This record gives sequence, structure tokens and C-alpha cells, in this order.
Amino acid sequence: MGIEFFTLMKSELLLTLIIFILLFLKVWDGIKDNTTLLHITNTLLFINLLSGFFFNTSGELFSGMYHTNEVLSLEKNILNLGTFIISLQAYDWLKTHKHLLEFYILLLCTLLGMFFMISSGNFLMFYLGLELSTIPLAALVNFELGKLKSSEAAMKMIFSSAFASGITLFGISMLYGTTGTLNFTEMALHITGSKLQLYAFILIFTGFAFKLSAVPFHLWTADVYEGAPVSVTSYLSVISKASIVFIFITVLYTLFRSYEVMWYNMLFLTIVLTVTIGNLFAIRQNNIKRFLAFSSISQVGYILLGLTAGTGMGASSAIYFLVIYTFSNLGAFGVIALISAKTGKENISDYKGLYATNPALTWVLTISLFSLAGIPPTAGFFGKMFLVTSGASKGNYTLIIIAVLNMVISLFYYLRIVKAMFMETNDNPIEKLTSSRSLKFALVLCMIGVIATGFTSGLFDNINTLIGK
Repeated sequence: MGIEFFTLMKSELLLTLIIFILLFLKVWDGIKDNTTLLHITNTLLFINLLSGFFFNTSGELFSGMYHTNEVLSLEKNILNLGTFIISLQAYDWLKTHKHLLEFYILLLCTLLGMFFMISSGNFLMFYLGLELSTIPLAALVNFELGKLKSSEAAMKMIFSSAFASGITLFGISMLYGTTGTLNFTEMALHITGSKLQLYAFILIFTGFAFKLSAVPFHLWTADVYEGAPVSVTSYLSVISKASIVFIFITVLYTLFRSYEVMWYNMLFLTIVLTVTIGNLFAIRQNNIKRFLAFSSISQVGYILLGLTAGTGMGASSAIYFLVIYTFSNLGAFGVIALISAKTGKENISDYKGLYATNPALTWVLTISLFSLAGIPPTAGFFGKMFLVTSGASKGNYTLIIIAVLNMVISLFYYLRIVKAMFMETNDNPIEKLTSSRSLKFALVLCMIGVIATGFTSGLFDNINTLIGK
């Protein structure tokens, strides 16, 4: 198993090595300068990102508990890309933080858990990855130890995550009891449609809906996003959700393929509730992190719309959209992170007149919001177009009309922020802000991604080709 073990588990082993390097730096305590530590960490994360483009093979280990292929390697590297951008954006916040290394150790432990979850071919591996990705994340939410809101947010996340994990585990246990196996491939052969298996599927579906913040299992999301540090909020909004979508595709399309009619109907109801309630509640928000929380809830609804196709096209459109969503959401969060770190301001009303003092930041935030709204020529337009096209393949035009009408509603609350930045005045405006080269590079990367991923059709074609293999 020697060479094969190292090539197949390349991503997980490299990430584990980085975690051990950071642990060594913490125990050694020889480097006191946070700036140096940030440069070291970002270099390691960049190497980790580059490694995801090379030596990707297909195969399985541990009797099918772990498996990988080119699609799964791509999914992991999307998470690597998002984590690297978040790290660059956190520079101004972390350079004065006394627990910098602890932040990265916890962050990379959650990422490692997501990698194992994505590559799981067995419910035991899936659940271990799920817990590894969740528990350190709750600690990250509470990383601002001096703030009561941060502690409250962490407590809400722990309770909701424990509840969701318990529901999921109960469903898994019933599936194991009726099939006698935890292996995805073998279990799929024993799904007979019995009432107990049907109930187990509903429980597992509910667990995923909790993790995705799909309505009506979204109630924890806004409070957690508001209380967490901005960098952790962006990680929750992008990386955590993307990892759950990736494994959700595997579970729906592989394990529960025989339940397609049922999960389509469940997705239909979930999508209608998620995009509608997410949009309506986003309109009411003044805190910009809560605003983006409900925005992300709405975006989940559109991702699920693509998955209703039940085909490779549906999976391709979801993965493609998540690439676009990574650039778009992190572009917005990058601006918010800088303003929060420098001024402590997090309300939408504080952004009035931002263009007068910070025109570059205003344009970055505007383009990101345009992409999230699906306004051409940004990549968000093309991403949502593919999702809607995939969903329309089932011929359920009622669902498509509801989704499109909600896109129109979303224009109101996204453009409300743009209007405030460009056209309104502020008696106490945000002053001219200076940012680190790391943050500038991250924002430029996001802007290139928002534009390039829309106009270069090769990315979607490549994803579709990989899934079709």
C-alpha cells in the first residue's frame, strides 16, 4: 500500500503535516513576531493549494472507507483556495492577535475533517469527518474570548450542531440495522424502500439541512454569523457549506438514488422555503454579517435547485456555482473584515458614503454583491443560469418561476447596500482605510475570479467532463 497510500491521501497528509509544523512552532515559541508567523502560514497554505493541481489519482483505501478521484480532488482544492483567501484576508486582524497559531491549527483541523468527509465511502468515515470539521469550528466561533456575543454564538452552534449530528447518527444507525453495512456502495444495493429506511433517509436529510442552514433548519445561522469573528463567519459561509454540498451530492446521487422521486419532492419544498424566507429576512437586516447570513441561506436554495436535476449536469452546475460563490462571498467578506478590524463597524448604515472615502473597497464590495445577485456580466449570473437550467430539466416550471422571482427580490436588498455606499451621506463616515498587501492580493484574486469564471466556459466544461468520466 506504500506509494499508493501517499498519492491517494496526498491532500490529507499534507494538511496534517502543516498542522504539525504549526504545533511545533507553538511549542517551540521561538518566533514572537506575528507578521513572520503569518507569512510562514500563508506560504504553507499556498503550497497546499498548488499541490492540489498535481498528482491527482483515483482509488480507494481501507476496504472502501476512503476513496478519491479527480472530482473529489477538485472539490478539496476549491476548499483549499477558499481557506487560502480567508487567511490572506485575516492578516490585519491576526497580526495583533495573541492566539494566531491556535486559530490556524483549529481552522486546518476543520478543513482536514471536511477532506475525510468528502472522501468517505463509508458512514463511519463520514461521521468522523463530520465531527472533526464541526467541533474545532465551534471553538473558532468563540475565538473572540472577550466578547459575550462570540460566546453566545459558539453555544448556539454547539447545541444546534449536536442536535443535527444526533439526528444524522440516528438515521445512520437505522440504515445499518436494515442493511447490515456502512459502506455506501453496498448499502445502496440493500435500499429496499422499507418504512424504516424511509424514516432513516428523512433523518439524514434533516441533518444535512441543518448543516446547510436550509429553511426551516436555519435558525442558528444569523446569530452565529453575527457573533463570530468576520474571518470565521466567511469560513462558515463558504468553506463549511461547500463541503456539506459536496458530500450531499454523493449521498443523494449514489446512496439514495432509488429515492429520487421522494428527495426531489423534499428538495422542492426546501428550495421554496429557503430562497423565499432567506430573501425576506435579508431585507430586514441592518448588521451586515446577519445580512450575508440570510444571503447565504438564499444561495443554498439555488444550489439545491441545481441538485434537483439528479444528473451529472446538476452536480456540475452546483460545483461550478460554489467556485463562483467562493470568489463572490469572500470578496464581500474581505471588505467587511477590513472595516471591522480597523473601525469595529458592522452595520449597513455605517457604509453610507463609503465611496467618498474608500472608492476601491466600494467597487470590490459592489462587484461581489452584483455577482451574488446574479447580475451580468459577473460570474454569478452564469452560475445561477446553469443552476436554473439544471433544475428546469425536470420540467417543473413552478419551481423555476419561484426561484427566478426570488432572484428579482434579492436585487432589492443587494442594491440597497450599493445605493448606501454610492448615493447616501454619512455624518460619521468610515475614514480612509489602508490595508496590507495580503488583503489587497486576496481582493484582487476574488475580483479576477468573479469576472474570469463567468467568461471562461472552460471551467464548467472541465467539471462536467470530470463528472462524466
